[in-house]
Amino acid sequence: MAGTDEILIVATEASGDLHAARVLEELRLLRPGLRAFGMGGPRLRAAGFDALRDAEEMSVMGVAEVLPRIPAILRILGELAAAAAARRPGVALLVDSPDFNLPLAKRLKRAGVPVVYYVSPSVWAWRRGRVKTIARVVDRMLCILPFEERFYAGTGVSARFVGHPLLERPPPGPAAGYRAALGLAPSRTTVALVPGSRRSELERIFPPMLEAAERIRAAHPDVQFVVPVAATLSEAALRPFLARHAALDVKLAPGRVDEAVGAADAALVKSGTSVLEAALMLRPMVVVYRLSWLSYLVGRLFVRLAHFALVNLLAGRTLVPELLQRQASPERMAAEVLTLLDDGAARAEQLRGLAEVRASLGEPGAPRRVAEELLTHLETT
Repeated sequence: MAGTDEILIVATEASGDLHAARVLEELRLLRPGLRAFGMGGPRLRAAGFDALRDAEEMSVMGVAEVLPRIPAILRILGELAAAAAARRPGVALLVDSPDFNLPLAKRLKRAGVPVVYYVSPSVWAWRRGRVKTIARVVDRMLCILPFEERFYAGTGVSARFVGHPLLERPPPGPAAGYRAALGLAPSRTTVALVPGSRRSELERIFPPMLEAAERIRAAHPDVQFVVPVAATLSEAALRPFLARHAALDVKLAPGRVDEAVGAADAALVKSGTSVLEAALMLRPMVVVYRLSWLSYLVGRLFVRLAHFALVNLLAGRTLVPELLQRQASPERMAAEVLTLLDDGAARAEQLRGLAEVRASLGEPGAPRRVAEELLTHLETT
């Protein structure tokens, strides 16, 4: 049937867009001529993806930010479900974003479209009731964290650990090489500031990060800063914040979290995918996060974890400092970064732990393994 030559892909965030694009490249090597449509960002579009909606439209985070956009989000969900019903793809690949993708999976299931879900929702952290929904609407769950496959055992969810997609990147090299590639001075103290990929995150996290940078500069006058710009943002979105700190030497690096962190002696990183990207570069870091108070209070009611930073969850201990809400003050951020810059023992201890975390994430080849799973469904439709 025609659907076997077409696949629906939905990736609503920058990281999902990257992971999905790599899967699509591998899938086309296995099945030349395959067509893909749905929702994605610049990397999927560059791969020849038929984007019915752009991922940038979903650049929101947290309960307070999402509420006003619910009507628009529901319209997008309805459009994608209708397109799937009309085009009958052989399989759907839904990447992360459970608040959007699980309701979509329910509609796809009703339409008879097999659903492969890549990057498991954090049901092990909160909203465990979602496991029953996943068992009903997801045909195959592909996990990127080693403990997730074990978590799903006995739940009715068909799950597989495929390895982490960030391991496709080469092992980190010396900082000097990254600094040269980014046009940074080779011998100056370098700190990466990673404020996130959404405008709402930028507004809450970037200003205190820059104030912390001022304090770091007071202690290290030679310091230079590098800020990666997510694919879902533009440099123009960051410049108003930087204009208030004209004395700081800041280099913007569009779409290059790994290289920006690789160039750094230490990094100040927004909690999320960027934390693992930084960890895999084996650079000391401090993890920070600020939500709206409504989102934070809701989270406190449901999340039962000792840590919020993924690196610490994987390590099973407090490997990197975590600063949440009021703790994520400019003073605390600066103090923690300065410890990593100036305390050799603290720096070495964190680096040993980061190497252990990297080793726990499996072997490279996740995109190919995901593509093979999709091909299995394509061949049976």
